[in-house]
Amino acid sequence: MAENKLHISYNQIHQLIEGAVKTYNMVEGFNPDLCIAIGGGGFIPARILRSFLKASTGKNIPIQAIGLSLYEELPNAGKDGVPEIPGVQVTKTQWLNFGGSESLTNLLGRRILIVDEVDDSRKTLVYAVQELLKDIRCQEIKKGLEPGSSNTELGVFVVYNKDKPKAEELPEEVMKNYFPAATTPDRWLFFPWDCTTDIEEHSKRANEQQLK
Repeated sequence: MAENKLHISYNQIHQLIEGAVKTYNMVEGFNPDLCIAIGGGGFIPARILRSFLKASTGKNIPIQAIGLSLYEELPNAGKDGVPEIPGVQVTKTQWLNFGGSESLTNLLGRRILIVDEVDDSRKTLVYAVQELLKDIRCQEIKKGLEPGSSNTELGVFVVYNKDKPKAEELPEEVMKNYFPAATTPDRWLFFPWDCTTDIEEHSKRANEQQLK
């Protein structure tokens, strides 16, 4: 019987992302020109993903960061041995910086890839898509365009998709550009950036579990 707590190493994440870029032919297919990383779990995967995309295109894709939280703020949540408890409502803690350069603020006509480490209940991803669609429509209206006429595309990349019923569903046009690097049973995923003790021991445990 599989353990409920799955240790995951940086090497495993790196390899999964590399494999996903090839499997989904992401450069010739969706070919994103803007990544939006959901913090904090989406930051490192987005940076690794950008490197693999650059290896084929020669271009660095801009990465914007947003902060969304679906987990209860418990004193020890997320520390070694203490799983986070999913909440019921998504909270926006940080959003796009619309005071930066025009290349980063203009969403219209772009192929935008939302990046997170895990698709669990899907609530966080759905919320991110809904809020981005609002921003896109606002920009379209400001430019005198009909809503939905700017040919802006949204996609989602996750390192792990949990094989479980989802609380909410993404729009059909977004699911066409849905890229999970791996699918796993519904269990606690212990990511390396959550390790606050011995990262070598964490990686060793991850490798042992991978071989089972």
